[in-house]
Amino acid sequence: MSFYSADVVYFDVVPPLQYLGSAALRDRFLHWLDGYESEIGQDARDLTIAVSGDIAVASMLIQTGGRLKNGSAVESWVRGTSCFRRSDDKWLITHEHISVPIDPGSGRAAIGLNP
Repeated sequence: MSFYSADVVYFDVVPPLQYLGSAALRDRFLHWLDGYESEIGQDARDLTIAVSGDIAVASMLIQTGGRLKNGSAVESWVRGTSCFRRSDDKWLITHEHISVPIDPGSGRAAIGLNP
């Protein structure tokens, strides 16, 4: 949590879709982590970073997966964008947006695609 600003705005793929502040985000992360019996693997691809002064933006594709406590294995791709602000020579995430692609034909999430 030390990478997040106290007033972070986090958009997620699960309801309530928006988490405001590091305390709410910490609760979200703890709930997410608690659903797994295994480690959660994450592999970032196609990372791009743009920096201008005290603002930076990073975007990437993330393959994530593991074994849930109910025994099922899950694996999916998500898209992530992180916005950073430098303050006192420290970069903090002020906004993060995680999303899943959709299949326009069915309107359903396309999380199993391999980019």
